[in-house]
Amino acid sequence: MSDQPAIVVEGLVKHFGDVHALDGIDLSVRPGTVYGLLGPNGAGKTTAVRVLTTIITPDAGRAEVLGLDVVRQARQVRANIGLAGQNAASLVHRPRVLFLDEPTTGLDPRSRNDLWDMIRELVADGTTLLLTTQYLEEADVLAERLAVIDRGLVIAEGTPGELKARLGSTVLEVGFDDDESARAAVAVIGAVAPGGDLHGRVLHITVDDGPKVAMEVLRALDQARLSVGGLALREPSLDDVFLTLTGHRAVEPSVDGLADGDGDGDGDSVAVDPGRRPTATTSGGAA
Repeated sequence: MSDQPAIVVEGLVKHFGDVHALDGIDLSVRPGTVYGLLGPNGAGKTTAVRVLTTIITPDAGRAEVLGLDVVRQARQVRANIGLAGQNAASLVHRPRVLFLDEPTTGLDPRSRNDLWDMIRELVADGTTLLLTTQYLEEADVLAERLAVIDRGLVIAEGTPGELKARLGSTVLEVGFDDDESARAAVAVIGAVAPGGDLHGRVLHITVDDGPKVAMEVLRALDQARLSVGGLALREPSLDDVFLTLTGHRAVEPSVDGLADGDGDGDGDSVAVDPGRRPTATTSGGAA
């Protein structure tokens, strides 16, 4: 297998008015691997895919697929790639490079697992795959390497294991039976283990000495006469990494509130066939 990257992105920029969908991202994807773009709606994932699949042109920077410039050699790029999005989820050929833009959104667990198996088969046969997803489990299961994107920037890159190792800690989860107890517990636990994140009725805390801190937390809650609905210690997940890096979780409403969640607001669904120019449809009919 060639050592030449299948996908290269350098300083890629794309703005839609005041929205900075891409603000200078760099990527390098090895051939025959799955590379994940991980981030919430509005992060810039779909815009990056649209540039790489020649659907839109960047404002600055450059991008190559299989050594072909996506702007100057767009026709040749399209002859070698495939794209399946949330609404173009059928795969009818085996391209050299395949772009999957959140392909499992809305799928039931069985269909999702079937698609994961298909992805593994394609990669085993030599296809390079770039996958965008909001789902931490999906990225962890499939991707050899990941780029975490937030607000148009790559804020971290590495293997799933490398990213999780950045926390180097244990995650303590403390659950409560009602919202009032959960809110009251934040201040009590914060005095023992600061930096927790309350998600619903569960407080997540990254700690260095899990068993010791867990005992101190239980003691503090008992003194405050707050009952615990559940307590668990576990290894860090990609969700914990994303929360630590960005201050928010991966699956959240779009920060800009636009229909397609990626900053340009056009809501397009797209389909690309080998050797043919991409077509786009909107809710109003043909583009």
